[in-house]
Amino acid sequence: MVLDAGRCGWANPNDPLYVAYHDDEWGVPEYDSRALWEKLVLDGFQAGLSWITILRKREAFRGAFAGFDPEAVARFGESDRARLMNDAGIVRSGAKIDAAIGGARTWLAMRERGEDFSAFLWAFTSGKPIQNAWADIGEVPAQTPLAADMAGALRAKGFKFCGPVIVYAFMQAVGMVNDHVVGCFRHGELARP
Repeated sequence: MVLDAGRCGWANPNDPLYVAYHDDEWGVPEYDSRALWEKLVLDGFQAGLSWITILRKREAFRGAFAGFDPEAVARFGESDRARLMNDAGIVRSGAKIDAAIGGARTWLAMRERGEDFSAFLWAFTSGKPIQNAWADIGEVPAQTPLAADMAGALRAKGFKFCGPVIVYAFMQAVGMVNDHVVGCFRHGELARP
């Protein structure tokens, strides 16, 4: 479904935050390793919730997780975990908080081995976005075999809350796939080389 002057139907035209996210961020290729980790963590926190919930809490998450600096988050201990569990500005899930802290440690371990997080992820798409051509939002899959492969590779590294559905949402968000419907003005803009 395409609504609101050629914008994907999921972007509620009555919510300026959602419209700005759709128009300026979603589907834009992201190659920065730290930013990619932040988005993966936020997609993990979204599990079982709507994305708009996470989007509305994103600044609180950034404050709570030291700007998503993996070095700072990797040093979080029990007092930090307790602080996060008491922070009403974020999603207070012990398992998701633990996954974020563990993910920071995994991210750093990869870097220490000379593995670039961005290069690792983008290798799944040969370094460039996959250009899809969905006519309707109902055609867009919730997951793909490629997302399942990436999810398995992330889990093998030690990341959590990164199943195939979460990973496909992440791939869409960071522009690894262009899943704006063809009638959306952003589809063509992001399809340009």
